[in-house]
Amino acid sequence: MVLIPSKKASAAGLSAKSSKDAGVNSEHRIIIVSDGTGETAAQMTKAAMVQFSGRNVHFTRYKNVRNEAQIEAICDDAGNKRDLVIYTIVSPQLRAFLLNKAREKDIPCVDLLGPLLMGLAGHFGYEPKSIAGLLHDVNEEYFKRIEAMEYTIQHDDGRDLTGLNKADIVILGISRTSKTPLSMYLSHQGWKVANIPLIQGFGVPKEVFEVEQRRVIALTIDPEDLAVIRRNRLERLGHDRGGEYADPDKVNQEIEYANELFRSNRKWPVFNVTGKALEETASEIIKLMASRRLTPVHMMGNLPPVPESGKS
Repeated sequence: MVLIPSKKASAAGLSAKSSKDAGVNSEHRIIIVSDGTGETAAQMTKAAMVQFSGRNVHFTRYKNVRNEAQIEAICDDAGNKRDLVIYTIVSPQLRAFLLNKAREKDIPCVDLLGPLLMGLAGHFGYEPKSIAGLLHDVNEEYFKRIEAMEYTIQHDDGRDLTGLNKADIVILGISRTSKTPLSMYLSHQGWKVANIPLIQGFGVPKEVFEVEQRRVIALTIDPEDLAVIRRNRLERLGHDRGGEYADPDKVNQEIEYANELFRSNRKWPVFNVTGKALEETASEIIKLMASRRLTPVHMMGNLPPVPESGKS
């Protein structure tokens, strides 16, 4: 962090005591300048201001500053009352331009980002990208993932069928076919996922047929593996392993019921999860969604291009 003091402050030679007492009750303005949202500079400045209690400070924030004309106008504004300018700008050319203008107009300023970028460049041995707004993109992606996880939790196990049309993926399957773990894994990647259990004797909720059918995914599993999984679950819960839930005949009936539904709805691709890791099944689903051009917009940059032959 570099503070460029004004000429007047340097020439005044104020003592520590007079500097401390001067202008305690007067209003001060701090101008935040950023090529992004300015949130980083604002938060850092406010954190530092805790050490200067009793000061009457007004903040003005200039966002998305990307050219010299904007900087010149800001410096004209700041020069009227010699406001303090604090800036986070990644472009070295714009940083240098702002610094020169500040010196011309006798404006005190603090560069929060430049010294850090230079230090990192020296440490890593290459120059930074100097692309404005990257942090905003990172934050935007983060909040999209949080939104996806919240949606997926709300729509787990058929708990909430409202807003199903907002799902990126709708997963169907009978009990213990990894619907919830798979949904949560996908949501951490940024996908909004709703999963709905298929129960023999109950129809598929009508809401499922109201969403785009190419977003619906079906899960199946080999009967023997499912029976073992269910028996182990009952054992962990302290229940009788010999109940109907894990009975091989009952398991076969449920799987046949689900498979018949899947055969009746050809647009629902069926993924067999037998012996597969969540990552493997998730990867296959993500590839299918990409081939169908159904990847959420905020995730497009994370996927390789899909060849024309991959359309379905």
